[in-house]
Amino acid sequence: MKPNIHPEYKEIKVVCSCGHTFVTQSTLGKDQLSLEVCSACHPFYTGTQKIVDTAGRVDRFRQKYGLKGKETKKADDK
Repeated sequence: MKPNIHPEYKEIKVVCSCGHTFVTQSTLGKDQLSLEVCSACHPFYTGTQKIVDTAGRVDRFRQKYGLKGKETKKADDK
């Protein structure tokens, strides 16, 4: 390896928006890395689903494309 061309590999603190923190090693030039989602809060790892809806998008989607109750018929209800 050529000397003085590789970045410094050091420990950094990783902080998630849920509050979970851990220490890892990285070549990132900062001492701290901020994440939005980590394995402690991601639905794939936790098995729970949480919908973050700040602009009412989910409700608008359900109103527009959701089932409208008795107006829809099942295939076996002929």
